Amino acid sequence: MRREELPTPCYLVSLPDLEKNLRLLKGIMDRTGCRILLAQKAFSMYSLYPLIGSYLSGTAASGLFEARLGAKEMGKENHIYSPAYKEEEFEEILSYCGHIVFNSFAQIEKYGKRVLDAGKSMGIRINPQCSMQEGHAVYDPCAPGSRLGVTRERFRPELLEGVEGIHFHTLCEQDADDLKTTLDAVEEKFGEYLYRMKWVNFGGGHHITRPGYNIGLLEECIRHIREKYRVTVYLEPGEAVALNAGVLLTKVLDTFSQDGGIAILDASAACHMPDVLEMPYRPPLAGSREAGEYPYTYRLAGPTCLAGDVIGTYSFDHPLSVGERLEFGDMAIYTMVKNNTFNGMCLPAIAVEREHGECEVVKAFGYEDFKMRL
Repeated sequence: MRREELPTPCYLVSLPDLEKNLRLLKGIMDRTGCRILLAQKAFSMYSLYPLIGSYLSGTAASGLFEARLGAKEMGKENHIYSPAYKEEEFEEILSYCGHIVFNSFAQIEKYGKRVLDAGKSMGIRINPQCSMQEGHAVYDPCAPGSRLGVTRERFRPELLEGVEGIHFHTLCEQDADDLKTTLDAVEEKFGEYLYRMKWVNFGGGHHITRPGYNIGLLEECIRHIREKYRVTVYLEPGEAVALNAGVLLTKVLDTFSQDGGIAILDASAACHMPDVLEMPYRPPLAGSREAGEYPYTYRLAGPTCLAGDVIGTYSFDHPLSVGERLEFGDMAIYTMVKNNTFNGMCLPAIAVEREHGECEVVKAFGYEDFKMRL
């Protein structure tokens, strides 16, 4: 198939663009000796795990099913962190993961011996209380009252026996200068304990593959921690792995005027690109500009009954027509992992595009995928 022959809606992942990101990440590992993991919470397209695993060190999971997916489909290093673990799932998690990160010392007291008896590596997540978010408290693990990680005040060094790693995560789509600020806070509050560790995990949120990202400073940060504390440094980006490596193909179903032009698409913000509403943000759209910049402006919306199922307002150099195809950019990350079937909406197909434009549908969905969840 060619791109124009694919069904809509459809997530289309570009293998050349994905591999470009992976080569960049692999270069950082080669130059610094760090280890980079795929954070599956952002991108879990497991048909591409063999490719991703040929560049990266493994996977990072947030729960049992991601742990199982990483173990079964990539089969390399597999780390897990959860705010709390379920007793009935823990033995299975141990069978899949080599690194288990706990959110509290109470969880270490409950499960720590079992981790050590299984020969696995145990870590604790810390909260350096260094907020790097502006206006996005929902994404700030260091916000007041955060449930994520142990603060210095609540840190219990007497329970560090058997703990080999420190984990922190403070960033969201940020550059290396924010990582440097975070590291300064981590060293100030927890530096004395880093000397006792075998590894330090910088978490995710590093926008490494974004144009203009300060890779040099990132590598300085990695080398500093590695050399000062004699530890292995891990990073677990999600977005950076598949950033700008996919699009969402959609089709115009109807157009009309109602306090301005409106176009109804067969893709839904609520169902197929939920971060548009949750983040919120206005996704890039090929061939369009801001409202009013081109002669024809439309409010693009989904076909569900949700009044707020609106993707955004865009302008075009021509009037949109029924059946016209549109392409929203950067739609590999946080799309397949978060989409849903509200209103009985069909999930978008998943496809890949190869170097010379040949496309292949990896998976298509239908009624049974909606029904089986209910």
